[in-house]
Amino acid sequence: MGKIALGSFQEAIQPDCIQALVVEFICTFLFIFAGVGAAITADKLVGSALTGLFMVAIAHALVVAVMISAGFRISGGHLNPAVTIGLCLGGNITVVRSILYWIDQLLASVAACFLLKYLTGGLTPPIHQLASGIDYGQGIIMEIVLTFSLLFSVYATCVDPKKGSLDGLGPLLVGLVVGANILAGGSFSGGSMNPARSFGPALVAGDWTDHWVYWVGPLIGGGLAGFIYENFFIVRPVVGHERLPTSDDY
Repeated sequence: MGKIALGSFQEAIQPDCIQALVVEFICTFLFIFAGVGAAITADKLVGSALTGLFMVAIAHALVVAVMISAGFRISGGHLNPAVTIGLCLGGNITVVRSILYWIDQLLASVAACFLLKYLTGGLTPPIHQLASGIDYGQGIIMEIVLTFSLLFSVYATCVDPKKGSLDGLGPLLVGLVVGANILAGGSFSGGSMNPARSFGPALVAGDWTDHWVYWVGPLIGGGLAGFIYENFFIVRPVVGHERLPTSDDY
């Protein structure tokens, strides 16, 4: 069973961590800018709810695939606190660096949404909220399932050392999962899968309706997928494989 790596706060001043945080901020900013921008455009220009949902799903699928690819070598291209916690619970990133990533991702989301509001002449970014007739329990379970699907795909296509023919295709495949999940859950829970994606619009709009759902659901789904895949499906070589140091090493 993999052990969670605690890490050290000295990581925050290490050059590789600083570089990773800069890249993670840039990639998350660009992801939020395109994703939320597409949602604003859909609200402004599209009359059909179905067309708007499809447009938002395609935009998210494309930008997620590209931004993961762009940030993968340096920061891992998480773009999402749920991805970060999933990788943390699998022992692939330290707790300390995970906290730094969370702060980074949230700041990037807020910055992107404020810029979008300015550039669109004051249009308010649409927030994630539960659809009429969907209660908190249904919304949380929907977000758990969607985010579990996302993290399971991240592990299977990007993290698993035995991904085989999928090597190099991970970012594209994860982007496709994000798009498919938005089509599946967007009309019910909003299809967030990402606390940072929900946080920026909520802060800029000043509307926190149902917001806690988009923390509880994705973090449970992401953490559960990371723990299960790392501990039950990944077989790592014992010799010559370097794992992150655990809390026992500090």
